[in-house]
Amino acid sequence: MEGFEWLKPSIVLGSILYAVIGVLVFWISFVIIDKLTPYKLWEEIVEHKNMALAVVVAAMCLSIGQIVAAAIHG
Repeated sequence: MEGFEWLKPSIVLGSILYAVIGVLVFWISFVIIDKLTPYKLWEEIVEHKNMALAVVVAAMCLSIGQIVAAAIHG
């Protein structure tokens, strides 16, 4: 039963909690960055098809996600 330590309810619930916290931190970071820019990111990417901005936002999302994951992992 040693190989199934990760199936304990406390570990599973802790992982879910960290995932929710990570998503919230990521979402809040994205909203803050959206407010700091002079235009609406989503509108500029979707309606005006600004691919350069889409690539920059994608890189930003990956970076924030990596920072959140590293902070949660410890």
